[in-house]
Amino acid sequence: MSEQKMTRSRFLKHFLTTLGAAVILSACETSGSSTSTTSNGNSETTAKSTSETGQKATSGKTITVATEPTFPPFESKGLGNELVGFDIDLIKAVGQAAGITIEFQSLPFDGIIPGLQANTVDAAISSITITPERAQAVSFSRPYFRAGLAIAVRQDNTAITNLDNLKGKKIAAQIGTTGAKKAKSISGAQVREFDSAPLALQELANGNVDAVINDGPVTLEAIKSGNIKGLKVVGQLVTEEYYGIALPKNSPNLNAINTALAKIISDGTYAQIYKKWFNAEPPKLPETAPASTS
Repeated sequence: MSEQKMTRSRFLKHFLTTLGAAVILSACETSGSSTSTTSNGNSETTAKSTSETGQKATSGKTITVATEPTFPPFESKGLGNELVGFDIDLIKAVGQAAGITIEFQSLPFDGIIPGLQANTVDAAISSITITPERAQAVSFSRPYFRAGLAIAVRQDNTAITNLDNLKGKKIAAQIGTTGAKKAKSISGAQVREFDSAPLALQELANGNVDAVINDGPVTLEAIKSGNIKGLKVVGQLVTEEYYGIALPKNSPNLNAINTALAKIISDGTYAQIYKKWFNAEPPKLPETAPASTS
């Protein structure tokens, strides 16, 4: 694909074609207040890598799941202050399949992995990209979402159409994310980090930076909603990434969560949730993320 400027509709069409009918995506980390929900159900072992013993040991438990609710359409707060989004529906379905009660705790993104390491939360789902570095600090479930970083600029910007054009530019990103990491790798770039993706995008809309590197679907959702005006997505996807549910290292809950994920993928529940939020068929997911470590 050429590096020419793309409209939002062309960008989405390219993503859906390239990643197998998915809406473009990317990566994140974090914290806040808490709310809870209960999911009950019987688990079923469908993944070869999952031990039945580990699943039975977890069934019937209540686990605290961290999320950063400022990343629609994956996690945000609804009109009644309840948590909504693809990730929220997914982890509820996982809990039901595993016989686990889910209690949510909102955290800032850069507080999620430290919370897992300190065992103050039992798991986290917050559009967290599986990376080798993160996999050294926490354990990840099998991938549950195929994603990628995208570049956003102001609508009147015709000079930036790809990653090379960002050399020496001012770039905004959310702190602790793969978008921030990618921005810092660009030669001469001045990177400004913000507590949330919407704040980074607003900085771009205000004309204080030249671009934002962020998860594609989140950027498109912000543009589509009209909450942040005057922006567009350009160029090709910067990366291909996979999100995973994060847990403390050697968590006894990992087997049950992987078994439940495999179950809802095989029985069609995952596809229903995906279609609800992205109006598309989900791509096929690998059992392990490419280039990640266990």
